[in-house]
Amino acid sequence: MVAEKETLAHFTTVEYPHRIDQLCCAIANSNATTDLYLSEDSPPHYRSQNAVTPVDDILLSHADMENFWIQCGADPNTITDHDSAYVASNGRRFRVNLNRQLGRLAAVLRPIEIRIPSFEQLHLPIPVLEDWSSRTSGLVLLTGPTGCGKSTTVAACLEWVNQHRQAHIVTIEDPIEFLFQSKNSLFTQREVGSDTGSFPQGLRSALRQSPHVIFVGEIRDTETAITALQAAETGHLVFSTLHCHNISDAFERLSNLFPSENRDSALLILSKQLVGIMAQRLLPGNAGTLTPVSEHIQNRGATLKWIREAAHQKMADLLAREDEGNQSFLQSILSEFRAGNIDENTAIQACDNPDDFSRALRGISARVN
Repeated sequence: MVAEKETLAHFTTVEYPHRIDQLCCAIANSNATTDLYLSEDSPPHYRSQNAVTPVDDILLSHADMENFWIQCGADPNTITDHDSAYVASNGRRFRVNLNRQLGRLAAVLRPIEIRIPSFEQLHLPIPVLEDWSSRTSGLVLLTGPTGCGKSTTVAACLEWVNQHRQAHIVTIEDPIEFLFQSKNSLFTQREVGSDTGSFPQGLRSALRQSPHVIFVGEIRDTETAITALQAAETGHLVFSTLHCHNISDAFERLSNLFPSENRDSALLILSKQLVGIMAQRLLPGNAGTLTPVSEHIQNRGATLKWIREAAHQKMADLLAREDEGNQSFLQSILSEFRAGNIDENTAIQACDNPDDFSRALRGISARVN
């Protein structure tokens, strides 16, 4: 942390053309830093390990922010909100949200990652994700709240494909969060807004680009959901995300996305094309870092029928059992607690029903003893 603050504190040197660019270069070179906050007449702030810290002794002027907005393709005299990208002079890319606060120009930047973590580094269920990523067709869904690491998990899946398969991988993202280097596979990365008009439009275009694997950043509407299913049905492996709390919510949201007049046929296709769903969360860990917990369900056997019938409770009941190949949040939380990665209070708060954790913990203790 000290080294990081020293790096950021010296961004006013003449190494780069202007102050904001210098700051971006320093941020991009700092492994611990995520977001950068800029506002005119205020010091820059950066977010590191979930704490926001100012860069002292610097005030960004209106001219600084005005020039930055123009470089990001936005007219500071007419635009109020704008999503864009910025490439620093050292080559690092940032996703940018330009905004105003109290009439002043502001921006929030996040470095686009070039280091793709592995399943092992993310402490994810390796056999499950390797199996899903090796499929030649079908739909794989990652779900969870904002900031739970869905995009990082998808990136790890795509990087696994990149290392183990010779495939054309097309991504449609809003915004691009990871930059991939083509290895055994070839990447085509497209950003909504600059490269394609929308998720559905980009997804339809992807089907004409001879892909093996498609990543559509998020299923937000009926058109995207139906097009993703069609892509899976025509022999492509499709990854996507949903903003849902858990797997049961994901099934319910998917069902509700389909219009009532063709819901039965859409659920029939979903039952045949869904490979699996993983939901995840990030919990404060004992080591001062975030610890991932997850639940996952593989679509096989009875689940094919339950999807067609929208029998969401039966799938929730399946997760509650220790069925081979599936895992509930409770089982994942228990595992991280027993490994010493999270404390008991964190584990209890993370459970939908704290009593479930207490009962399961007593049961595990009885078997161990």
